[in-house]
Amino acid sequence: MKNTARNYILIISGVLICYFLGGCQKWSETESGTIRIVTNKGGQTLGYSATSGVTIITDKGYAFKDLNKDGILDRYEDWRLPAEERAKDLASKMTVEQIAGLMLYSSHQSIPAGGRGPFAATYDGKPYNESGAKPSDLSDSQKEFLTNDNLRHVLITSVESPAVAAEWNNNAQALVEGIGLGIPINISSDPRHRIRANAEYNLGAGGTISMWPGSLGLAATFYPEIVKQFGEIASVEYRALGIATALSPQIELATDPRWNRVNGTFGEDPLLATDMARAYVDGFQTSPDSTEISDGWGYSSVNAMAKHWPGGGTGEGGRDAHFAYGKYAVYPGNNFDEHLKPFTDGAFKLEGKTGMASAIMPYYTISYEQDTVYNENVGNAYSQYIINDLLRGQYNYNGVVCTDWGITENESPDISNMMGGGRCWGVEEGYTVAERHYRIIMAGVDQFGGNNDAGPVIEAFKKGVEDHGTEYIRARFEESAVRLLMNIFRVGLFENPYLNPEISAGTVGNAEFMKAGYEAQLKSIVMLKNKDQVLPLQKELTVFIPKRITPAGRDWFGNQTPERIADPVNMDIANKYFNVTEDPEEADVALVFINSPETGRGYNGDDVKKGGNGYFPISLQYIKYSAPDARDPSIAGGDPLEPFTNRSYKGKSVTPSNETDLKMIKETVKKMNGKPVIVLANLSNPMVFSEFEKDVHAIVAHFEVQDQALLDILTGAAEPSGLLPMQMPANMKTVELQYEDVPHDMECYVDSEGNTYDFAFGLNWNGTINDSRTEKYKK
Repeated sequence: MKNTARNYILIISGVLICYFLGGCQKWSETESGTIRIVTNKGGQTLGYSATSGVTIITDKGYAFKDLNKDGILDRYEDWRLPAEERAKDLASKMTVEQIAGLMLYSSHQSIPAGGRGPFAATYDGKPYNESGAKPSDLSDSQKEFLTNDNLRHVLITSVESPAVAAEWNNNAQALVEGIGLGIPINISSDPRHRIRANAEYNLGAGGTISMWPGSLGLAATFYPEIVKQFGEIASVEYRALGIATALSPQIELATDPRWNRVNGTFGEDPLLATDMARAYVDGFQTSPDSTEISDGWGYSSVNAMAKHWPGGGTGEGGRDAHFAYGKYAVYPGNNFDEHLKPFTDGAFKLEGKTGMASAIMPYYTISYEQDTVYNENVGNAYSQYIINDLLRGQYNYNGVVCTDWGITENESPDISNMMGGGRCWGVEEGYTVAERHYRIIMAGVDQFGGNNDAGPVIEAFKKGVEDHGTEYIRARFEESAVRLLMNIFRVGLFENPYLNPEISAGTVGNAEFMKAGYEAQLKSIVMLKNKDQVLPLQKELTVFIPKRITPAGRDWFGNQTPERIADPVNMDIANKYFNVTEDPEEADVALVFINSPETGRGYNGDDVKKGGNGYFPISLQYIKYSAPDARDPSIAGGDPLEPFTNRSYKGKSVTPSNETDLKMIKETVKKMNGKPVIVLANLSNPMVFSEFEKDVHAIVAHFEVQDQALLDILTGAAEPSGLLPMQMPANMKTVELQYEDVPHDMECYVDSEGNTYDFAFGLNWNGTINDSRTEKYKK
């Protein structure tokens, strides 16, 4: 008892001594190369670079990074304080030039950078392959915009490997840690979990990153919990790559089936898209207890930038607003408000503690005649009504608003060239680049996507001083700075932005994550037809798989692509399931792999040279289509490059570039002479099935999955459970007559078995699926 009492006295005395001396040391430090790791007992772990000039300061026994190197513990350096308090303190210390840099979001950066193309870069003045640089080294342009433009938000695309990504992250973070106030980089990515269709999956197999179905495929599962699981796994992989912001999810309603970004959405249904949006953002943003810092945010969190406000799926005629010919979003069904639901009822009303999506991206579109206050038809990011009044005012959104990429430069002189200029829709004339930045800021936007140059933002500040005075515009800039800094503080980057490349390599694409992604792929596959229960197939059957022609064409950036004739699947994998023959007469069954019709983007500049207006239909069928029922005149129109406003394409003809897919089906049916033909359709958009459905025995639809997942479904290793996230039209007339802004308003195709290819339809081995999912979502 005496010994115990004495121990208490010693402990109390020690505490008192520590108190009067400013606190006993509660931290320890280790080194890993040039990275030093400080562990605070009962506090946050710190990471800093030995090359950055940052030192450690202490308070009450705890360690803190002296980011601005002034020897004083500033509030923004104190990890014990709330993120908002820290952000406000830091914003007040920043110069206008530093805030302007914070408001930039870089153009696309690959690691390492290529030597050619729109995103080429140099290393010490030379292309990468001639420079002797390491793949994790920073390019000349990266050093420039990080150092001279104070840019702190970087969009990365391809990376050589997870380890290289981690090393690049460490190099970039060490550079900025030594500059000014030591603000770390917030690295972001567009969706990067896309499928490599020909990759083989086996238990225990790893990859460069886990592979999941595309967004439309995730929607086809009709399980929000799968989408949340995806977010939880993807966020861990992102953080292992250094990525702290996801430029996703794309949650607008795909109410026009012709739009070429349908496959990036959760489909056309407001309720399903809303539930999927909520699950996605919750999965990405919420850290588990073990890595949580505060309010659900932590070291496993990734900021979700939901897009595209207030919706981009209503382009007239299905055209897309990356191009001037697709800049008008129209609402013939007066259904604007319904397009807000995935945001207001989904991304803004999370089940998790983070509350709402931390960032929003408006789309390029002009929401035509929806501004009921100022009566302006301008791009959404320029619209006082769309951003300040609606998003910030009516819906009380106080997160980051970032423009889509490249909206402040002058319009391209070629209306069909996306890379030749900016997408400044509605303000093409009468504005300088700096004045466009100013207008966007005053509309309530915080950040400029794809802009590496702080100059126009600084000029916008000067314009604000002229119009409103220094105090007002300074407060407006700090308002944006606080929002942007909050998204960096909450995920722990100020404490430790550094990665262990070995851990990153072992985390990204590990076997557990790959397994979860593969199982989600299986659940996304939709069986539409199964005549005479031809499916599932027995393994070891002899099958014929015709080669597929990929016609010559142009990619997204306008570059020509050559014709290609190749096997449509990985034949090494196919041969593990079947005896594959090149002779249809030997085959028991044929498997025909197709893509939905590809008819371009609804515009052809050659037509203008011949005296036309350039506009053409976007068709969802393979055979030639002449648009007899198209709208005339168009609802919207007008561009400085066009001396007309009627964008109608009525009576004009178009044939999909992959009409060979239909020819392949017809030829295979003929060659098989009555033996079963099974079509496997990769759907980027809805399609007209009437052209071949009655001739084939089975149809399986998917939305970007591995070949092996399809073969597992075909052979019964897994049962199909997916449901259609979109209606499949009976014909092109119903496509033309539907309203761009209204879901579920097409006549759906009825097949030879009597099944209607409507939203939420799908088959399993027992027939039409009716379960809790269809009960909740089916119309």
